[in-house]
Amino acid sequence: MGSKSGKTSQAGRTDPSVLAAGIRAGERAALARGITLVESSRTDHQDAAQDLLAKVLDLSGGAVRIGLSGAPGVGKSTFIEAFGLFLISQGLKVAVLAVDPSSARTGGSILGDKTRMEFLARHPAAFIRPSPSGGTLGGVARRTREAMLLTEAAGYDVVLIETVGVGQSETAVADMVDMFLLLLSPGGGDELQGIKRGIMELADLVVVNKADGDLKPAARRAAAEYGAALHLMRPKSQNWSPKVALASALKGEGLEDIWTLIQDFRAKMQASGELDGQRAEQAKTWMWTELREGLLSQLQTHAEASQLVGELEKEVAKGGVTPTTAANRLLALLFPERAS
Repeated sequence: MGSKSGKTSQAGRTDPSVLAAGIRAGERAALARGITLVESSRTDHQDAAQDLLAKVLDLSGGAVRIGLSGAPGVGKSTFIEAFGLFLISQGLKVAVLAVDPSSARTGGSILGDKTRMEFLARHPAAFIRPSPSGGTLGGVARRTREAMLLTEAAGYDVVLIETVGVGQSETAVADMVDMFLLLLSPGGGDELQGIKRGIMELADLVVVNKADGDLKPAARRAAAEYGAALHLMRPKSQNWSPKVALASALKGEGLEDIWTLIQDFRAKMQASGELDGQRAEQAKTWMWTELREGLLSQLQTHAEASQLVGELEKEVAKGGVTPTTAANRLLALLFPERAS
């Protein structure tokens, strides 16, 4: 009898109908298992994951999606915990996800953050999920997008997606959220020079953290410098000019002002129709990304192509054939009609 019960429980861990019912009921355990399912690379699990997503898709889309980035040492973990607890105090449920393409090498910094954010991690109205280890940025971003849909279906009101990688991970996060928040320290000046222009251009809101004690005057100066820099950049939207805010995550100061700015941003984007348009474009971009990765996966698992690709790479490197010709020869293996 006990064995039969165990088998049923084990089957339920990947059964899309069982998981969907649990997620729709807001069960954290079902949500965690659902995200584990979408993270799996097994073909049968991927099929089950898409079935699961289809069963809960009608409940997704209601959350405020916020991307958050910041250099090491800026107090990101402290800020996320303080801001998350503030949002919970306002009666909201908060999910924290990560995009970390470097996690295969480092284990993912959010794994450490989860232990440092112990109060938020333990709160029943919060859900913290590290990024899956290994894989390409595209693979990690894909799983994070699907995890976001599941957290929304489970009733989370705010989803914070943290980028803990470098380079393109910020762009990947910006392509799946409503608003991008850049967390900076009171350094200003030299630090401003070190911030990649591309990351500043992504920001809808810049928050200068650690604006307390002896650092408060420096934080105000830095905020003025960052504000001036943002004014020189072309805004992403006609309906919103990027703002700069001060905060002390350690003391819990400035969090209400930040939430007010986020709500103002969302209200303006919704009223103009830009929010719906942005999400529609993100969904289309996601589809084409899936298509490209799917084609690449097909080529990598195609027996003849896997043999030919090494030869073509050598030919391309030597200049014996153009990259386009080489690519077309590989594509012809998947689509024979191209060769006719």
